[in-house]
Amino acid sequence: MSTPPLVVIGPGAIGGLVAALLERAGRPVTVVGRPGSLAQVAAHGIAVESDRVGAWRARPAAAPDVPPGARVIVAVKADGLAAVAAQVAAARPTEVLSLLNGVEHLEALRAAAPGARVVAGSIAAEALRTSTPGDGPVTIRHRGQILRVAVPAVAADLSLTRALRDTEADVAVGGAQAEVLWLKLRFLAPLALLTSRAQAGIGPALERDRAASDALLAEVAAVATAEGVPTTGAELGGILTGLPPAMRSSLQADVEAGRVGELNAIGGAVLRRGRLHGLASPTLARTIDEIAAVAARRAG
Repeated sequence: MSTPPLVVIGPGAIGGLVAALLERAGRPVTVVGRPGSLAQVAAHGIAVESDRVGAWRARPAAAPDVPPGARVIVAVKADGLAAVAAQVAAARPTEVLSLLNGVEHLEALRAAAPGARVVAGSIAAEALRTSTPGDGPVTIRHRGQILRVAVPAVAADLSLTRALRDTEADVAVGGAQAEVLWLKLRFLAPLALLTSRAQAGIGPALERDRAASDALLAEVAAVATAEGVPTTGAELGGILTGLPPAMRSSLQADVEAGRVGELNAIGGAVLRRGRLHGLASPTLARTIDEIAAVAARRAG
């Protein structure tokens, strides 16, 4: 029996990096995405410049649709989830590993692929797609040394997990599904929100209004704790302080371009989960509104 094809949906910053790493590790991979990106990949490949693993050009296959029975890694942004769910449903995949931000996407993917093993992981990497649709390769810039994928314990035997372990990324396996998602979201949310609000790297963003930063960290920590991942604001502050001070977020780049990006999937998700637990999060709510206003002004 032939091995089901390995597919990465979304050749953006994260998806493009993952696809390139898999191909570099000798894992034949097909990328599925929008026509402009697919044309670039088909003609010129994916060019990666990484502080950690060097520079190379990958030449994965490109296709407009997910092949039937594929093993699928989903690496799109939250606003692309509905379209991806439709593609996944049509393909009837055997395995699905989501690397989306937030905690609210897993249910939609499981509903789209009831016969598949569907899990959600997380990826930590400062990656930016530096090319736009047009001539030349899809170009990915990976800054710093952080390149880590986490999947829950139930994904230990997935062939997708084995494929990722062949790459140069650090792959951690363990914990419950919710734990894997919240271990990332608890620091991603303040990282994305603070950098987007300040339009600066995380170092100066934390200090721009320290009282408001501390209040935001405490509110996110309270929600993470209620979701089963005990956390304090001081702990989150320590994690963020340990990051490179100039580290930015993809949400920040979207806001600078006049888009709200994943504001709802990241900040909104924390706010909604907090309300379900009866937790007040006034600083979080105010910060989300401020960022939305900045994006609107930039768009105008």
